[in-house]
Amino acid sequence: MNKLKDKVAIVTGASKGIGAGIARQLAADGARVVVNYAANQHAADRVVADIEAAGGVAMAVGADITRRTEVEALVHAAIRAFGRLDIVVNNAGIYQFARIEETTEERYRQQFDINVLGPLLVAGVAAAHLGKGASIINIGSNVTRVFPAESAIYTGSKGAIDAITGVLARELGPRGIRVNAVNPGLIDTEGTQAAGVIGSDFHAWYEQQSPLGRIGQVQDIAPIVSYLASDDARWVTGEIILGSGGMR
Repeated sequence: MNKLKDKVAIVTGASKGIGAGIARQLAADGARVVVNYAANQHAADRVVADIEAAGGVAMAVGADITRRTEVEALVHAAIRAFGRLDIVVNNAGIYQFARIEETTEERYRQQFDINVLGPLLVAGVAAAHLGKGASIINIGSNVTRVFPAESAIYTGSKGAIDAITGVLARELGPRGIRVNAVNPGLIDTEGTQAAGVIGSDFHAWYEQQSPLGRIGQVQDIAPIVSYLASDDARWVTGEIILGSGGMR
């Protein structure tokens, strides 16, 4: 498919998990993709190699999205390599569940810096280079609907993303830039596996409660993002799409 032909995309946090799946999907649909990573260049290079092996075009660019100077370098690298910027996917994020009694300044700042400040900086720097028909897609979470215990900081940060999506849709809409969010439910990724979520009691509970009877896979989320990035969604902005198999 070539519904994203001639478009250029940046996907933050794209060296693994949902971000890597999104990068591969956008490339498969014709976009030239900048695979952003924070630390693991080897994993990002592997995603680029996968894209190129499938006939796509991609490059890996390291940047800490909580630092504006590095975000500027990321955006400029995309434009220098590909000449334009059309799609921004704010995927990079971090989660850590803890009892409210265990709240610390460090836990708050780490999650809010990456989950909230990062997308704000990326959108802010990218907006100056986006034109009519461009799309910003924020990756939120369905925790803002199901409110899991011991997730106050993380859920708060994703609640902020829901609100920011609506604000930016109104702010950037007059310039022809659409802003939407995709809020996944529990997804089987390297991160959820490493955290012990996959195979846990929570995993079992989620499957029992899910209308579709399972947790999600990366390939369940990536096509939703590609749709929002395409002209098929030209009349869609300010929306929060739950990619959660009906869990809410």
